[in-house]
Amino acid sequence: MIARAGVRGLRVEQLAAEAGISTALIYYHFGDRAGLLRRTLEHINEDAAGYTQQAAAKATDARGELELLLLLELQDTESVRTNSTAWGELRASAVFNEDLREPLAESTRVWVDEVAEVIRRAQASGSASPLADPLDAAERLTCLVEGLSERWLSGSMTIARARKLLRGAIAAELAER
Repeated sequence: MIARAGVRGLRVEQLAAEAGISTALIYYHFGDRAGLLRRTLEHINEDAAGYTQQAAAKATDARGELELLLLLELQDTESVRTNSTAWGELRASAVFNEDLREPLAESTRVWVDEVAEVIRRAQASGSASPLADPLDAAERLTCLVEGLSERWLSGSMTIARARKLLRGAIAAELAER
C-alpha cells in the first residue's frame, strides 16, 4: 500500500480492509503506525536481500558481485518496483517522522557495509584499485542507486540509462586514482 499511496496515504483502516483483518489485529502485531512502518522497512530489506544475494552468488568474482548487487536494485520487476517505491517513500517520510530515522539509518548502514565488504574483496583480488576507500565508495554508490531509482520510477530517466550510469560510476569508483 505504501508503494501505491505513499506513507502519508497509508490508512490502517484501509490496510486492514485489504488484508481482510481487523485494525485491532494490526495494532496487536505492530503496536502502532510507527511499528507498522518499521516492519515494512524490514520486509523491504528482506525481500531485496533475497533477489540481490541469490543473483550475486552467481557472480564469478567480487567485481561482478558488486555490479550485480547494485544493478539488481534497478530491475523492471514488480518486486523491485514495489520495494524501491516504498523505500523512497519511507526515506522521504523520515525527514518529517523521527520514528523512521533510526531504523532507516540502520538499514542504510547495513547496505553500505555489505557493499563496502564486496569492494574490499574486489581490492584483495586485484579487480578494484587499492586506493579506493571502500566505505566512501560504497556510500557514494548506494546513494547513486537510490537517486537513479527515484528518477527511473518517476519517469525522469529510462532504466537502461540508469543502469548505464551506474555501471560507469562503479568503474570510476574502482579505478586507480
